[in-house]
Amino acid sequence: MLEVLRQYLLKQITLSDEELASIEEATTVKKLRKNQYLLQEGDVWRYNAFVAQGVVRTYTIDDKGNEHIISFAMENWWTGDRESLLTGKPSKYNIDAVEDAVILLIPKEKFTGLTKNIQPFNELVTAVVERSFAASQQRINVNISGDAVEKYQYFLNRYPQLALRVPQHMIASYLGITPETLSRIRKSNAKK
Repeated sequence: MLEVLRQYLLKQITLSDEELASIEEATTVKKLRKNQYLLQEGDVWRYNAFVAQGVVRTYTIDDKGNEHIISFAMENWWTGDRESLLTGKPSKYNIDAVEDAVILLIPKEKFTGLTKNIQPFNELVTAVVERSFAASQQRINVNISGDAVEKYQYFLNRYPQLALRVPQHMIASYLGITPETLSRIRKSNAKK
């Protein structure tokens, strides 16, 4: 599975064999079965995590037992709880596998060393964080200004591959709508 990370990195940046070896040496492989946790609420998150295979979701559970999905991550995406990683405080989130997954974990201290010592890797990390921030802003805008149809259309346009791999009730949770509303939207779209 380290080969997936290697290919991802080499598509983005130029690295020497020694730099690639340093990144790979800092990385551990974690296999998750469907529904298995990568992180549970209350634990401190200490890694930068790269999805080599599968899909994971980050979510909270409210006092009524309802899930609120914050994000999904699939192959070649990074995931984790950035707030817990940066502050060292317990996470408010759960991360688990939507389908069997392989996650590559780089501990915070080693990741920091890699970004300090490998300039192209640092530039890639900066670009990923910037794209993530921009995507979060777009999602917030759609969620506060769009209706349910617009939210779903945005999701389909932005993440067509996820729409095929994630159960509909999870998509509804991510969009902040009921599964019944999503079902009506999908039926209406099918008639068009």
